[in-house]
Amino acid sequence: MNGSTDPLLRVRDLEVSYRAAGASLPALRGVSLDVAPGEVLALVGESGSGKSTLAHAVVGLLHANATVGAGSVRLAGEEVLGRSEKAMRTVRGRVAGLVPQDPTVSLNPVRRIGPQVAEALRVHGLATRRSAPVAAEELLARAGLPDPGVRARQYPHELSGGMRQRVLIAIAIAAGPALLIADEPTSALDATVQRRILDHLEELTRESGTAVLLVTHDLGVAADRADRIAVMSGGRLVEQGPTEQILAGPTDPYTRRLLAAAPGLASATAAARAPARPVVATPAVSGAPDETPLLVVRDLVKEFPLPRSAGRRAVHRAVDGVSFEIRRGETLGLVGESGSGKSTTARLVLRLADPTSGTVEFDGTDVTTVRGAAWRELRRRAQLVYQNPYASLDPRFTIADVVEEPLRAFRVGTPAERRERVAELVDRVALPASVLARRPVELSGGQRQRVAIARALALRPDLVVCDEPVSALDVSVQAQVLDLLAELQAGQGLAYLFISHDLAVVRRIAHRVGVMRDGALLELASTEELFASPREDYTRELLAAVAGSRSRKVHAAS
Repeated sequence: MNGSTDPLLRVRDLEVSYRAAGASLPALRGVSLDVAPGEVLALVGESGSGKSTLAHAVVGLLHANATVGAGSVRLAGEEVLGRSEKAMRTVRGRVAGLVPQDPTVSLNPVRRIGPQVAEALRVHGLATRRSAPVAAEELLARAGLPDPGVRARQYPHELSGGMRQRVLIAIAIAAGPALLIADEPTSALDATVQRRILDHLEELTRESGTAVLLVTHDLGVAADRADRIAVMSGGRLVEQGPTEQILAGPTDPYTRRLLAAAPGLASATAAARAPARPVVATPAVSGAPDETPLLVVRDLVKEFPLPRSAGRRAVHRAVDGVSFEIRRGETLGLVGESGSGKSTTARLVLRLADPTSGTVEFDGTDVTTVRGAAWRELRRRAQLVYQNPYASLDPRFTIADVVEEPLRAFRVGTPAERRERVAELVDRVALPASVLARRPVELSGGQRQRVAIARALALRPDLVVCDEPVSALDVSVQAQVLDLLAELQAGQGLAYLFISHDLAVVRRIAHRVGVMRDGALLELASTEELFASPREDYTRELLAAVAGSRSRKVHAAS
């Protein structure tokens, strides 16, 4: 922090509510906080606590059904509440930059990446039409994207989730804002890329005095990176103070519960001594484990064409000779950096994409070439929990319709039985019955992800492919969802292919773990063996980058 005593951001007694289903739902209840130049303030709390509402209020991006009831938001000494949209355009990007939570809805799907980044420079007069493309590539490189020249010529759908998130970060920092509002900026990123991005945010504050309002549900990230922590619950600010003070002596019971549920903040010594045991246990089938593999993947390869470079068309091998098996009642975790091929492997397993070569056998049947009724039966027995709940839920449907849709598509049960099943699923993923009449836009990111999980489980599948299923969830709800997956596995013999960048989650849920890099499966071992004695340097690097490790080191040293 610099020596200034005046806060860059000053929020006082802010009240915001949303109109939904004919009622007014309070989202912020008298919130007050300051962020000083050069300071990193972490705003933490569970999904629906009001964190994102506060972030959007600062830059005038509240939803159309939001109403500001009272309060003040002053940015660089100027009141921003009540400003016109035209006036706010001069604030966004130049005074306050926003890294949105979701890259899919924030990037234009029909424009290449380079022009979208260049637009942020040109809007603020920081580059000309001729210089903007080169400057855009430099920003992509600063945000940690490999081969920025190639990425600039690609479309958003050609990048992984983590790469798209880094594009948003490049756009947010383009104009060198005084305040950077990062709304879950690393929730879609693996541990090593997360560390690089957060290192870059630290560099901004250190060199240019940029302030950061870091909105996150990851207590490990907050502990590692924030000067101060502010804790929100039910739209209220229940506690705030220096990071060490909050971690060492939280005064509010809610804060204590959050810290207790954060796996990344566990003692490094305790974590090292404790065996890496999954929550789930391999279930018995007819009194004994079923050793017959449910899924067999052999020498799987997937290649994608890249944009022409120097007159030649190259290909990108996203999956490179991957082989593994999953048995009934087993969870196989796949970890690796963004773009390592994890999600592409998942799509190949479910036949949402065709492999370049290799085979996928499901319950003894080669499904790489099936069509018609056989393919439809596969879709019923193998379901996917998508990484992104914003894009995977139909915005026109109510939540009841979203969860019931698979049951209707496969004509399962009567209308009354389907409604009962939907209510049961919504309850089991820790959502209140009141969400059934609401639409996805009216839910928080974490709530939408729970709806996606409920929908995937509706048909009682044999295999569930979970592509970052809890990355958008706060730690307490994350634990509930993992417990739900464990309960379903133990009772029904479900198999999971569990893809995650969160190694603490993988350690908890998986029986075996595979580590992917550049499309290849580097090592595959039992969870206990991999965490205790990783063979590859890359695996050791992943383990060292887990959020919360810096905080643990500080406490260990003291």
